Amino acid sequence: MTLVQEQGQARMCWTVLTLFPDMFEPVISSSLFGKARERGLLDVRLVDYRQYANGKHKAVDDTPFGGGAGMVIKVEPLAAALDSLRRENPAVYPVLLRPQGRPFDQQAARRLSNKRHVALVCGRYEGMDERIAGLVDEEISIGDYVLSGGEAAAWVVMDAVSRLVPGVVGEPQSVVEESFGSDNLLEHPHYTRPREFRGMTVPEVLLSGDHAAIELWRRRQSIIQTARRRPDLLAQAELDDDERAWLKEMENDVD
Repeated sequence: MTLVQEQGQARMCWTVLTLFPDMFEPVISSSLFGKARERGLLDVRLVDYRQYANGKHKAVDDTPFGGGAGMVIKVEPLAAALDSLRRENPAVYPVLLRPQGRPFDQQAARRLSNKRHVALVCGRYEGMDERIAGLVDEEISIGDYVLSGGEAAAWVVMDAVSRLVPGVVGEPQSVVEESFGSDNLLEHPHYTRPREFRGMTVPEVLLSGDHAAIELWRRRQSIIQTARRRPDLLAQAELDDDERAWLKEMENDVD
């Protein structure tokens, strides 16, 4: 079965170009992701791009021009792998995972969830030949730190994006009512049984049965949590005049 045929059955297809495909098997076969694959909503293809390398030893790296420590991923194997993908499906959207990329956030996850086929390129060693960046549609970074390779970053992107694909999460509303949603606020706190634990109790409003009061509490908790923990998000938050006035009154609590 070709990739194009597989894609016709799934709502979204992932291809991961990596030197360590075995790293992905446990995570893509378990939990929410595994269930979505079983239901035909997601499809994953793992490609070891070493198979596209030339020579007897299939070398994918070499020493850097200009000198320096470490080894650099060669451009030819990845170029050949991406060429093969595009021949099978011209609509594939390749993404390079590396620290120099655009910061990955919920907005980027929503955008990628609208793609039918995304290919994630995972680097290794000291870095990648810069010409590889010219072979992809986008570069993404999951944070300002350095990993041993792009595999962990690929799984973060796959998880964040796949749960936004319709049908993957059983309760669609749970995807809407969470942090970094359309209103740019953090999610409100959650509680479950027991009502009291080591002196910490559940807020009485959540036990009242008053749905309007509960919704108001949750909304205000989202606002105050964002103000306390991520004030940078408030500038883009969608608050009405009453909410802004209430937040002004709560400034002492925020501090």
